[in-house]
Amino acid sequence: MDPYFFGYGSLVNRMTHDYPDARPALARGWRRVWRHIEGRDHAVLTAVPHADSEIEGLVAAVPAADWRQLDLREGAYDRVDGSGHVAHDIGEVELAIYWIPENKHILSDATRPVLLSYLDVCVQGYLREFGEAGVERFFATTDGWGTVRDDRAAPAYPRHQRLEPVEMELVDQHLSRMGIARV
Repeated sequence: MDPYFFGYGSLVNRMTHDYPDARPALARGWRRVWRHIEGRDHAVLTAVPHADSEIEGLVAAVPAADWRQLDLREGAYDRVDGSGHVAHDIGEVELAIYWIPENKHILSDATRPVLLSYLDVCVQGYLREFGEAGVERFFATTDGWGTVRDDRAAPAYPRHQRLEPVEMELVDQHLSRMGIARV
């Protein structure tokens, strides 16, 4: 049987990949956080171990265990075994989670903004998979918010997607409610 991965950010948006057999899942003991890493001028979303949290996402098959393409896409991340942490309806499978451990992110005060085009992709995926309640849970289980760079007019995120006005409004409402500044 093919191994699977658990996606909790842009990989929840099926328009950003073509991995088969994608289906909803829940990672227990994990939480999302925006991290700042060398070589990137924007924050990246990662999952971190957190005993009192759980995050929704998708699991999808990696055909013939060919991790090369996904490892390249997730190059800033470490791929770790997540088999015992992710609830899904597939049965017994090898399952990986990509994350950025503490020793790989910048420990200075210099934070990088979240790209709005990146956030838009994540929220669009959560809206389509889990509805508005899923979007609410996405924001509630994500830490490390700093500023958001509004790049919608000229998206810097390589897997950006076209959003419907209602999807953009949903993102904007959550940012406003949380008091997150745009630059």
